Amino acid sequence: MEVPILKQGPYLIATVQSALSDEDLLQLRDAIVQKVGQVRSRGVIVDVTALDVMDSFATRTFRDIAQMIRLRGADTVIVGIQPEVAFTLVQLGMRLEGIATALDLEEGIALLDRKSKITSKAATTSRR
Repeated sequence: MEVPILKQGPYLIATVQSALSDEDLLQLRDAIVQKVGQVRSRGVIVDVTALDVMDSFATRTFRDIAQMIRLRGADTVIVGIQPEVAFTLVQLGMRLEGIATALDLEEGIALLDRKSKITSKAATTSRR
């Protein structure tokens, strides 16, 4: 199943609408990483609100996406992790290390906006 990736201002938003196979997750990873460069995105939001399960492969793939995006110069935020999914991830010792998370899309955009302002301010200060 193809995951829609939409451009919203300087950000990309990928909304996972149902459980994804391992192949679907790999296609999503490749599509997001490629699209970040194409549209010069400053951030990516992956909305997983519809997922009621995240296995170890999905967790690892989301971590990989965030690391690849970071290497391309953008930030990643995962939004909408359901309480049951969070509980299971913790119980199984699976982590989303180094990935920002937010409750919903609105908070995810606000988080990227704050990171963007901090980065812009730091760049301006270092040029002086």
